[in-house]
Amino acid sequence: MSTPPPQGNPFAQNQPQGQNPFAQGQPQAPYPPQAGQPGGAPFAPAPPEPARRKLSFKTIKNIAIAVIVVGVVVGGYIASQDDANTAAVGDCMHRGSADDNNPDLEVVDCSSSDAEFVVLAKVKGSYTALTAESKCASEAEDFQYSYTETGDGSNFLLCLKDYTK
Repeated sequence: MSTPPPQGNPFAQNQPQGQNPFAQGQPQAPYPPQAGQPGGAPFAPAPPEPARRKLSFKTIKNIAIAVIVVGVVVGGYIASQDDANTAAVGDCMHRGSADDNNPDLEVVDCSSSDAEFVVLAKVKGSYTALTAESKCASEAEDFQYSYTETGDGSNFLLCLKDYTK
């Protein structure tokens, strides 16, 4: 009679029969307790953070356009602060253009070398060339020039004379 072949790993030495020869010598730890289960953590899991929205090209474009528009408006306002419509009696003026139809008068400091004229009178209203001359004659006797501005909501007449230092 023959003996049956041995069971298990023929290369294992000193291994007890019926155990896994590849097992580590330590006991396996159980999984950690889950929240909401007995023996688990006393707090609920934190909700996931909301996804961050990326700025789209359209949003960036709209912001850039808004910044440009605000810049143009502020720049226009600052540039218009020395226009003829802000002039008052006693202010000095500078002619920015040689064109008689649009002399581009600007308010300047009277101590400036650009000061060419002084405002003798400022009269609200709309005037033609003929009525402007007679109005300036009645408002300021020694005027030399008249300047009228109309059409932008602030119609007025300036009576000017040469400024001498």
